[in-house]
Amino acid sequence: MREIIIDTETTGLNPKTGDRIVEIGCVELMNHVPTGRTYHVYLNPDRDMPAEAERVHGLSSAFLADKPLFAAVVDEFLAFVDGAPLVAHNAQFDVGFVN
Repeated sequence: MREIIIDTETTGLNPKTGDRIVEIGCVELMNHVPTGRTYHVYLNPDRDMPAEAERVHGLSSAFLADKPLFAAVVDEFLAFVDGAPLVAHNAQFDVGFVN
């Protein structure tokens, strides 16, 4: 069985109020064993980085300024996860941002 462990970092807590993903990290598992395949990307959120969020993950607006927008990597990301179940510590949060 193929699964994807996923984690995200964001500009805040609510995508409905304009917060955005700034980092996605994924590890592929096959029968609960890492395969060695990973997906990682930093993203430009196209907005400011609140100080509270930067204190949590350490990612500044300056660091993210030259990174791609989510729209530029979404097809690559979807190809990596390719319908596999996503496993996350706080799945509702992570999937809410990805959606």
